[in-house]
Amino acid sequence: MKLVTFEPAAGVSRIGAVRPSGEVVDLNAAYALVARDVEHEQAYERLAAARVPPNMRQLFEGGDSSLKAADVAFRHVAGLGVGATGTRGEPVVYSPGQARLKAPIIPKKFFHTAGNFREHHEEAQKAGFSHPVLPWIIFFQNVDAIIGPDEPIVYPEHLTRELDYELELAIVIKKSGKHFSAAEAADYIGGFVIFNDVTARDIQREEMKSGVFSLSKGIDTFCPLGPWIVTRDEMPNPQNLSMRLRVNGQLRQSSNSSRMAVTIPEILAHYSPMGYSAGDVVSTGTVSGVAAFSADPQSLYLKPGDVVECEIEGIGVLRNPVISWEQAYGKPARGH
Repeated sequence: MKLVTFEPAAGVSRIGAVRPSGEVVDLNAAYALVARDVEHEQAYERLAAARVPPNMRQLFEGGDSSLKAADVAFRHVAGLGVGATGTRGEPVVYSPGQARLKAPIIPKKFFHTAGNFREHHEEAQKAGFSHPVLPWIIFFQNVDAIIGPDEPIVYPEHLTRELDYELELAIVIKKSGKHFSAAEAADYIGGFVIFNDVTARDIQREEMKSGVFSLSKGIDTFCPLGPWIVTRDEMPNPQNLSMRLRVNGQLRQSSNSSRMAVTIPEILAHYSPMGYSAGDVVSTGTVSGVAAFSADPQSLYLKPGDVVECEIEGIGVLRNPVISWEQAYGKPARGH
């Protein structure tokens, strides 16, 4: 399944699964139909709320049983079209125009990996970056900075003049656990999602004087995530996926997940002593082609009016426009 969080109306958040046609099935409403019409349960709405809750993190907290129930619900309404109603007369299937996609999940913890693609380290060295980009660099992302598909990346011109992009594959954890091996890691993978690690390079260079970075990657809207979570059963080989990033249609990054220095199971096992919660997100590092390490960074850094498209084979395209501070907030940035 392609799992989404969507808003059928302003301020109302639901979870769903996307059909090949682009229609979105409300999984909680669909499972209530299963509970009523197939399982003949009297408390069908309460059972649906427990088994397929309308919140993505809660769905993953239900582990395999909730993911299986969601799949049953998705298949049960396969023959229903837009306009079909649920147990309370609510829509079960939405057209693409009726469902506004949001970030598919807001995790409790976002484990951020850097340095996993050696090609990124090599381009950094050629560009004279201040520190080597080594494997096993780990820090936590600011989950409040997460935005979803088609939501704008806000350019904070009072903070940075070097706004960069970094395409990454990320994993969604489906159950809590700690201290496990790489051989056991597959049991913790719930799905895969695209992550754009937006970075203020001028801030990063200052932070790296102390050997750390946080603000440069954690500013509000600097964490596009989406467009949906592809469940593990639909991604048989995540270590062989084409990865591309485009800005205004121009190819900037192009690689393959097979070029990781350490594999996804090794990453998950290595971080496991910190402990995972269901719904946590783990990124796997970016590929070569970032603006900062190009021959002419200033010409390639993001600016208002740009559109960034992150594409990973088997998942889809995460698209985000870049807008100015004034466009976002209706007034000039502080000091401008």
